[in-house]
Amino acid sequence: MARLEGRTAIVTGAGRGIGRGVAMLLAQEGAHVVVNDFGVNVDGSAPSSGPAAEVVDEIKAAGGRAVANFDTVATVEGGEALVKSALDNFGRLDILINVAGILRDRMIFNMSEQEWDDVIAVHLKGHFCTTKPASILMRQQRSGRIINFSSISGLGGLPGQANYGAAKAGIAGFTRVVARDLGRYGVTCNAIAPGAATRMTATVPQNTGQLRARAGVSSPVQAPRASSVPPMREPEYVAPMTVFLACDEAWNINGKVFYVAGGRISLAHEETPMRQLIKNGMWTVDELRELVPSQLLYGTQNPAPPPPDLDLPGRRVAVAD
Repeated sequence: MARLEGRTAIVTGAGRGIGRGVAMLLAQEGAHVVVNDFGVNVDGSAPSSGPAAEVVDEIKAAGGRAVANFDTVATVEGGEALVKSALDNFGRLDILINVAGILRDRMIFNMSEQEWDDVIAVHLKGHFCTTKPASILMRQQRSGRIINFSSISGLGGLPGQANYGAAKAGIAGFTRVVARDLGRYGVTCNAIAPGAATRMTATVPQNTGQLRARAGVSSPVQAPRASSVPPMREPEYVAPMTVFLACDEAWNINGKVFYVAGGRISLAHEETPMRQLIKNGMWTVDELRELVPSQLLYGTQNPAPPPPDLDLPGRRVAVAD
């Protein structure tokens, strides 16, 4: 049974990788698909209509219905034009899936304003530019599904990706707020943090290793390149959970972030207090100096500790104590 028969879906960044896999599965489930892709390289350069058009041809060859859209999601005008494309071609919009993204890796002390702005524009602002016009329609029709894309590496923090990590963490927060804005109107908003080997992830180990080496930071074990994709790391493995969240059965799933990698799906922990110190009055710095390391942060780790031979005042104090 086609679960999404007669529904219309927009998928941004659908010309390759995860977006392509999502668009193909949506079409298999009966949805009409607007395949959006600006057709750029990983760094956002050299736009092309080729990737989106090729996916549309694949969907049509398999008996589905789809149209290509080449607008950028990084502008309000592009987001509005994308939603208009769904209405002009299929008469409605039921599902919005925001996958589009780029990378501009650089250690924070070397990152330019343009590298920051470009990544924030495509990822974080891009989610706003498509969600705003889509939300107006969905609110009016009292139904809709919005599925955003955050990132495992973005939420966990990867060196050289301050722009990307900030955008992806922002998307998780954006998702939780939009879910509360639209839930009363029968519209849900959830997010996927995918783990898959794609064009973008293929560049991350090499770029990150180079960035860390130049900064004098030791590199962890590098992830496999896309040319040697390990089992179940293909981007298509992300599509089923994404499409499920667009189905009727997911009507009461709202404001959640899911980690999806291969055959593993995890519900992300909500941002709630992990441990606390309580005092009937104002803390003193001396009290915090003693209790924060020993109690509040007990069992936690510094994700990037300085080398042992670095002479730090705090280390001298700890030794003196």
